[in-house]
Amino acid sequence: MPKASVVAGIFLLLVAIVLLACKYFRAPKRGSFRVWGWAGLGVILVAEGLLFWGNRWIAIFITPIAWSGYLLFIDAAVWSLRGESRLGSTPRHFLSLAFWSVPLWLIFEAYNLRLENWAYVGLPESLLVQCFGSVWSFATIWPAILETADIVEALGLFRPPAARRLKLSRSTHLGIVLVGLAFVTVPVLVPASLGRYLFGAVWVGFILLLDPLDYFVKGRSLLRDLETSSTSTLYSLLISGLICGIFWEFWNYWATAKWVYVFPILQGWKVFEMPLPGYLGFPAFALECFVMYEFLRTLRRQLLKVQRRSEGEVMR
Repeated sequence: MPKASVVAGIFLLLVAIVLLACKYFRAPKRGSFRVWGWAGLGVILVAEGLLFWGNRWIAIFITPIAWSGYLLFIDAAVWSLRGESRLGSTPRHFLSLAFWSVPLWLIFEAYNLRLENWAYVGLPESLLVQCFGSVWSFATIWPAILETADIVEALGLFRPPAARRLKLSRSTHLGIVLVGLAFVTVPVLVPASLGRYLFGAVWVGFILLLDPLDYFVKGRSLLRDLETSSTSTLYSLLISGLICGIFWEFWNYWATAKWVYVFPILQGWKVFEMPLPGYLGFPAFALECFVMYEFLRTLRRQLLKVQRRSEGEVMR
């Protein structure tokens, strides 16, 4: 008989799937469901079938395989709703997002070396195969969060309440940056036995540290959205984080090569492998994904401006 943690997780997964499906079929369409979406669905179904039949390699790579199929499927659904999508309209941008997803996630892996909140088990003996599987898996993280946020927003899954415009002073922005800086540094400066309890600060810290900096240099910023009462992106990301968290834990649970959580909080209250409080981290992580990637894009734009200015001065 399945454990209660598995039953609860499958129930949450089915609720998410049914809710998304109902909203999708009722929503007006601006395009057809593209062929790569059917290919993605096929990848998921075939992988799940082979996993059920005990295929060793599928069991090892089920997480990146399933997420690759998921990304194709969701992107095609977004196309049908909007007439455009990340992969369908700007494949170069999509590939860039997948590329940067790897080093961005490695930041959290570096924290985990010190804070030891999760561990990997059942990995292949070959280091080359391990690296291949890790890079493939990590490359799906940022695309998964942002593609899911796209479909949540396109479906109008959550109508954000009317919000008052929020205008913060420069000193308040600076204070937020300093709090964020403390959140991302203190957990690794205190003794490891205490730092293990502070990983939640890291999940929030980069939002507080980087989003005001994006704001200062005219980049895409959640704080600027709040100033204009544009909360659709914020709420879509929060819902995306929760949806992706459920899917992550579902596919991870059945995998042979997977992560297990070792942080010392409510290990007896699990949904799949994740202790229940840990699911609160997924919405925050989704915001963090958005902010970190937008910071990279803003930094790139600023560097290009400096380069063009330097080239102009040389030509003079």
